[in-house]
Amino acid sequence: MNRPHTHATHHGPSHGHHHDHGSDGLAEILDLDAEVLAEHTASITAWLPLQSSPHRIVDLGCGTGAGTFALLDRFPDAHVTAVDASTEHLQRLRTKARARGVDERVRTVRADLDEAAWPDLGSPDLVWASASMHHMANPDHALRAVHDALAPGGLFAVVELAGHPRFLPENAPEGRPGLEERAHAAADRLQAEHMPHRGADWGPMLAAAGFTVEGERTITVDIEGARSEVIGRYALGVLRRIRDAVAGTLSPEDLTALDGLLDTGGPHGILRRDDLAVRTERTVWAARRVSRAGRQPTR
Repeated sequence: MNRPHTHATHHGPSHGHHHDHGSDGLAEILDLDAEVLAEHTASITAWLPLQSSPHRIVDLGCGTGAGTFALLDRFPDAHVTAVDASTEHLQRLRTKARARGVDERVRTVRADLDEAAWPDLGSPDLVWASASMHHMANPDHALRAVHDALAPGGLFAVVELAGHPRFLPENAPEGRPGLEERAHAAADRLQAEHMPHRGADWGPMLAAAGFTVEGERTITVDIEGARSEVIGRYALGVLRRIRDAVAGTLSPEDLTALDGLLDTGGPHGILRRDDLAVRTERTVWAARRVSRAGRQPTR
């Protein structure tokens, strides 16, 4: 049985749970996340220490396809199996694939990755898991399952964000400076119980599962969004989800100020601000399954 997770403040993909997430705006946030962070995602795919271009790729916890399409762009001869628990996310991904003319290169699989038996993922050359591994109820089992599925010499890329992105200056909003940081701290406290592996160092866990960790890289994201309508909507969506989760733990003054930011028609609404930015960090671990002889296969 899955342990309960608090998804209300997290904007990562749904890796493997029985319920869909469409009604709470997560799919829209994932789409905005993909658009805003596209350049950074592309830089990660370009960095991966691959021995040759992969032909068979699995995207675990694919969400609405940010990683899937970045990988298809990076590797034009590859096919991607996109795995997620959300029917809505997978439907959105398929719709995007058709619009981009790459639907023949994408296969979607709905699966709960907390189940003991995983779906048949073939023998991929590359497995990509972005903002999904920390959702796993038993990440050690998931890591071993990926290791066993990978072709010898294949690569596993684990990408994690350092918490929720920040959007506001430290002195914002007027009258309640530091509000965003306090809301994030409250969200982090709530999530620590339900997702203890969020923010973890995946290197030792990958090594314990039999992988050889070949690289680790942290990318600092700092995108100015002064006049970006997309960043405004992204900030609005993320902060709405944080508000839903932490409303009961904020002071009345902070909650009032946060509601003012989230009021799209109000004078202090976040969509009216010209001082937004996207600030976060992403860390990627690249881990290889070595061949049975203990050497990298030559290709």
